[in-house]
Amino acid sequence: MKLTVVGGGSTYTPELIDGFARLRDTLPVEELVLVDPAAERLELVGGLARRIFAKQGHPGRITTTDDLDAGVDGADAVLLQLRVGGQAAREQDETWPLECGCVGQETTGAGGLAKALRTVPVVLDIAERVRRTNPDAWIIDFTNPVGIVTRALLQAGHKAVGLCNVAIGFQRKFAGLLGVTPSDVHLDHVGLNHLTWETGVRLGGPEGEDVLPKLLTEHGGTIAGDLHLPRPLLDLLGVVPSYYLRYFYAHDEVVRELRTKPSRAAEVAQMERQLLQMYGDPALDEKPELLAKRGGAYYSEAAVDLAAGLLGGGGNPYQVVNTLNRGTLPFLPDDAVIEVQAAVGPKGPTPLAVPAVDPLFAGLMAQVTAYEDLALTAALRGGRDRVFKALLAHPLIGQYEYAEGLTDRLIAHNREHLAWA
Repeated sequence: MKLTVVGGGSTYTPELIDGFARLRDTLPVEELVLVDPAAERLELVGGLARRIFAKQGHPGRITTTDDLDAGVDGADAVLLQLRVGGQAAREQDETWPLECGCVGQETTGAGGLAKALRTVPVVLDIAERVRRTNPDAWIIDFTNPVGIVTRALLQAGHKAVGLCNVAIGFQRKFAGLLGVTPSDVHLDHVGLNHLTWETGVRLGGPEGEDVLPKLLTEHGGTIAGDLHLPRPLLDLLGVVPSYYLRYFYAHDEVVRELRTKPSRAAEVAQMERQLLQMYGDPALDEKPELLAKRGGAYYSEAAVDLAAGLLGGGGNPYQVVNTLNRGTLPFLPDDAVIEVQAAVGPKGPTPLAVPAVDPLFAGLMAQVTAYEDLALTAALRGGRDRVFKALLAHPLIGQYEYAEGLTDRLIAHNREHLAWA
């Protein structure tokens, strides 16, 4: 089995390598190719990756290259984890929206749209090259904004599934609170990427006992604290929202906070410098503890389970993925990309049935789906008016004066990445 990671020079990659090494019985990788144009980073990450495999006795071969076509040739699955514009672009995404009083964040709001506009054309070009080289390969997208990028891939006819680590993070958190193993916890997870709610927490599988009320009663304060949301809100909702919902439920509070502290991008950039220095140490043969603060926790376990399912191996038969709606949520178009539990196999994911969704959540999903449709159109066709319409449709913006100011700022800060600008 051959896997290729595009964006293999990312500081995330050792997390992925560690998972491949530990879970080799679930996903027996024979060859792993790390592809990245940043030669210096790739050398550091590739060296650590080989040492991790060696320490854990993994027999697989790890190679590095800046040649995308060679790297994906013969791959059974290609994982995408790239960041167009790097941390410098992320820094901008998180700052200029604040000038208009809107949240600055890399995957939602105006910053999220900027990332989508930069990313979608690049990902589609990569996917076309994968299809020419190896049309049977699965594409697993971890590149944000995952929902929009996955929809672009599926709309273009690629064999693609989107992946996010929010659900597996909740699974691990809830398992710890309940005193059970993570494999015992099945989430009723519903929504769009980075706009999701846990509407049930079941023990033993999709038909198991729902212990969410027990979790909220006994551990609601802890969960609310982790989300930085008030406990009474969780009790009223009766569900556990993703931490990304704080941008919607407490938008103005978040904006005030963001204006008084360094951006997350600046923190991550500092961490990346430290991590890369660590990766260059020939004595280091495991992922450093600092990597846990970088983000992407449990990404490796989720990626291994998904790849194993798609390639006919073992792993959890039920996984939270980003895939086409196709009637799963009847209030959304069939071609919308949703994030739900699915049965995953060699033919792809099949979403599990979802009970009726509370209008409080369904309404927000519908509005953000409309925004994502407009965002994808802007990413594919360009044009100031299309950018403006997408911003105007976003529930975190929604006023024409904000949309006008944000449109000008977005284009000014991203001109080098926008072919049409």
